[in-house]
Amino acid sequence: MANIYKNAKLDLTTNNVVTLYTVPSDSRAIIKSIRVSNDTTDACNLTGNLFNGDPAGGASAFNLFKNIGIVGESYMQLLQEPLIMMESEVLQVNASDANRLHVIISILEINRNDQ
Repeated sequence: MANIYKNAKLDLTTNNVVTLYTVPSDSRAIIKSIRVSNDTTDACNLTGNLFNGDPAGGASAFNLFKNIGIVGESYMQLLQEPLIMMESEVLQVNASDANRLHVIISILEINRNDQ
């Protein structure tokens, strides 16, 4: 087993739903933090969902946060405790307005293959 420390980051340039992170099929992941920052003077809302598989394939959505208001020129830490994600689970986010929010997550992937 290998521990892989990494991050995933997005500049939310649209208000469409976008995939922030997908757990590899041979791994599990611990999400330590979800940090969102607003680089404009206008407020914006963020929604995040965890899917138990491929959203396009009909996987179930579980709401992590909904319409969290991020004030202009500020940041927010959205996790109070680590989040465990299982194999092939997907984390998607969307902003209420384009070109305002940046999202960064810190991840520990635990790969179950011998390397």
